[in-house]
Amino acid sequence: MSLNNKVEVSIVMPCLNEEEAVGICVKKAKKALEDLGLSGEIIVVDNGSTDNSAQVAQEAGAKVVFEPERGYGSAYLRGFREAQGQILIMGDADNSYDFLQIEKLISPLKDGYDLVIGSRFKGRIRKGAMPFANRYIGNPFLSLVLKILFKVKISDGQSGFRAFSRQAYQKMELHSLGMEFASEMVIAAIRENLKIKEVPIDYSCRKGQSKLNPIQDAWRIISFALIYSPDWLYLIPGLLFFLGGAYFLILIMQGKAIILGHKWDIHIMALASMFSVVGVQIILLGLFAKTFGVIVGFLKEDKLLEFLWQYFKLEKGIFIGTLLVILGMLINFLILRQWVAQGFGPLERIREAIIASTLIIIGIQIIFSSFFFHMLGMKTR
Repeated sequence: MSLNNKVEVSIVMPCLNEEEAVGICVKKAKKALEDLGLSGEIIVVDNGSTDNSAQVAQEAGAKVVFEPERGYGSAYLRGFREAQGQILIMGDADNSYDFLQIEKLISPLKDGYDLVIGSRFKGRIRKGAMPFANRYIGNPFLSLVLKILFKVKISDGQSGFRAFSRQAYQKMELHSLGMEFASEMVIAAIRENLKIKEVPIDYSCRKGQSKLNPIQDAWRIISFALIYSPDWLYLIPGLLFFLGGAYFLILIMQGKAIILGHKWDIHIMALASMFSVVGVQIILLGLFAKTFGVIVGFLKEDKLLEFLWQYFKLEKGIFIGTLLVILGMLINFLILRQWVAQGFGPLERIREAIIASTLIIIGIQIIFSSFFFHMLGMKTR
């Protein structure tokens, strides 16, 4: 990596009421830069502190900037906007991360990696530094979510001690304002095919009061990851709903079915119809979400969208939807004809009526969704 700028390394620390620790962190960071012979700057982003954090950081030698909008991501986005270095390092100002270890983060960047994450689980977590629930349930589960959704093998997806090149940061185009910022960085790095490496680090007890809200923060991270993975959020559940509903519709269409020793009839068929319709709607929403994601740039075009845009033209969608509507109307017409023929007497054609309604609803969904999908597709083309 070429480091031609005057400022080679920028170390950014978000800070909210950390007067006990921020000075220690700044001094450690300064010493690490001096020991490595690197020119650098230390930026502390005060995110609304009501104590003397800003003064302590400034006296320790940091550049202090103020970000009024609260949030982990908000603080970092402001800090990185101020940063001048070609290497950017992030770490909390509570002394839980050891800034004397920044060489571990910087060295892989010089070897060609784009994003280096300090793994607490591959390193040493000091006694009392991480609550039991976070250490053995929360963080491993969140890392597992990233692994399943995005096929990334990272042991500590929520680590806040990282380094990356300025070029990598610009490619990632990060926007999140809250705790999901760390996850967005990993997801964006995968999206841009950046080279990621984990290195072991030490993790110590923080000084001062924790600002984390474990349940709320975990939910924000999980929901954010799902939004970035429409296949798992929409397409897979939608397909399961539709296939399950269609299976029971067909099974019960000819009469009562014996399942697990019990007779399943009209009521289950009505539920199956609902599941089929809901499944199709979720699938269509998934296609819209994937297309919108490509338009705004946080998703890459995949083979499914490429296939649909190439072969599934507007007219084909209208044709398929219209065909389903006509088929459903034909079934209803046959039911009506029988009813008229028998003098408008009692009629037991509920199964056929459920099938007809299901086909008509799905057909109408496909017709109007085809127009919307085509409109979104025009934007990408």
